[in-house]
Amino acid sequence: MHRTHYADQIDAQIIGQSVKIAGWVHRRRDHGGIIFLDIRDRTGLVQVVVEPSTKDLFEQADHLRPEYVVALAGLVQKRPPGMVNPELRSGEVEILPNSLEILAEAKVPPFSVSDGETVDELLRMKYRYIDLRRQPLFKNFELRDRVIWSIREYFHKHHFIDVETPQLARSTPEGARDFLVPSRVQPGSFYALPQSPQIFKQLLMVAGFDRYYQIAKVFRDEDLRADRQPEFTQVDVEMAFVDQEDVLRSMEAMVVQVFHEAMGIALAPFPRLTWDQALERYGSDKPDLCAGEPLVNVSPIAQSKKLPVLGSSEMVAGVVLRRLSPSRKVLDELVAEAKELGAGGLVWMVRGQDGLRTNLKALGESGLELLAKAAALAQGDALLLVAGDKARTLAVAGQLRLAAARKFGQMESGWRFLWVTDFPLFEWSEDEQRITSAHHPFTMPKIDNWQQLAEDPLSLRSQAYDLVLNGVELASGSVRIHRPDWQRQVFMVLGLEPSEIEQKFGFMLDAFQYGAPPHAGIAFGIDRLIMLMAGAKSLREVIAFPKTARGIDPLMDAPSQVDAKQLRDLGLRLDGPAL
Repeated sequence: MHRTHYADQIDAQIIGQSVKIAGWVHRRRDHGGIIFLDIRDRTGLVQVVVEPSTKDLFEQADHLRPEYVVALAGLVQKRPPGMVNPELRSGEVEILPNSLEILAEAKVPPFSVSDGETVDELLRMKYRYIDLRRQPLFKNFELRDRVIWSIREYFHKHHFIDVETPQLARSTPEGARDFLVPSRVQPGSFYALPQSPQIFKQLLMVAGFDRYYQIAKVFRDEDLRADRQPEFTQVDVEMAFVDQEDVLRSMEAMVVQVFHEAMGIALAPFPRLTWDQALERYGSDKPDLCAGEPLVNVSPIAQSKKLPVLGSSEMVAGVVLRRLSPSRKVLDELVAEAKELGAGGLVWMVRGQDGLRTNLKALGESGLELLAKAAALAQGDALLLVAGDKARTLAVAGQLRLAAARKFGQMESGWRFLWVTDFPLFEWSEDEQRITSAHHPFTMPKIDNWQQLAEDPLSLRSQAYDLVLNGVELASGSVRIHRPDWQRQVFMVLGLEPSEIEQKFGFMLDAFQYGAPPHAGIAFGIDRLIMLMAGAKSLREVIAFPKTARGIDPLMDAPSQVDAKQLRDLGLRLDGPAL
């Protein structure tokens, strides 16, 4: 029996026509001797009515249970008055069958498909093939398909070439731990699963490919959370003969097209902030613009007027709450929350009908008015002040801004994109007691004289950029170093010896000697993008077969132990007790 229609094609337009459908029994109901079947396929539900007069069909239908797989043929007819279901596309009609075939019986599933969201997530992941039958979850993957199609369409239209790069490569410093793969034919040697195709795509620019992209699977052995998985998908892009502006303009156009084609949404132009501006205004390098206005810097006033408590601090940053008139109880809760975030305390003030009230009386009326004026406080507005060293104060104030917006229901809806540029080139690692790359070691610095690299490396900014959406980093990229002498200098600042540079990156530096064009690139986290577009709470809702927060696949019970012969073939021996 060949299907002629999906469920979402069964509607009032085809009343009187014969159709053939196939799917799963979603629900079976007996009403007054008549059996009602809800048949489900990937597009939705359609109601089938089996009457006792069709004896053989009725006996078959009576045998059906939830999740049996069936195919049936019948006549589309209008539902009786009062039985229309406006929530279904097929809600005005039903099918009166003339044949029914049971294609597969099913055990009672561990949870109902219709109740999947209320089921323990570990159970859902163990029986993921049942969980994926849920319509809301399936719609996430329809969205994912539309997004990837639109991405490919954009790149094809703009002359990019899709190139697959190796999944087995050598370990290189990318910022996270590698997943290592032992080589059987080269005992004692290991491949690494790629954290990104970074080096390969740069070599493709040397090869003259000019514009490359790839929907790439990448791997990082790092601690997991709601927006992180050990393996994930990214859109990887590299362009030759371009600068930072070219990349930002091109990728913004791609995102605009994706939202328009996949969701019918028109996006406004993306604003831009430097890394320093983002920290000063929002206390974060991935600020959520939905959480209201930026932080207020009242340090100059506090310091110049030598205000009590605040005047001796390096930074005094404020969060403004508009038209809320928070109670003392709520303000005390915010003080406690600020302390949990790492602040020594929190100074608050509220402008009411009777003037300003505060928990720091020592500021006096004049001090309060100066601070209130700096924050443009109107009646009903409140100001939350955090003080201390600059880095910590901005970080705490930034988190408090988000917490307050959520607490008072003031998070704006919509899609607030932001480019963040000019990141630090290097950072100091307390754990390793050395300079490390803030992005990766192939990032071009913003300098006119390369001598600055040796003189004060930690002060340098890079030609690196991130795309942020509603407080989530979606993409990260940079202009690359394309000259071998410049790249060697960066490696040396990172503490690599000449022999180590040659061992790890000699092939790349050698390639650059054969004519490497200026080039730049970026990589988008597809899973994060789909998660946000779908309104999902976790990456696990947009990845077909995800891992748990402990990196476990409950469906296949992976990772798992392997037998002794496999270890011997790889020249490996377990050091320590077996699990």
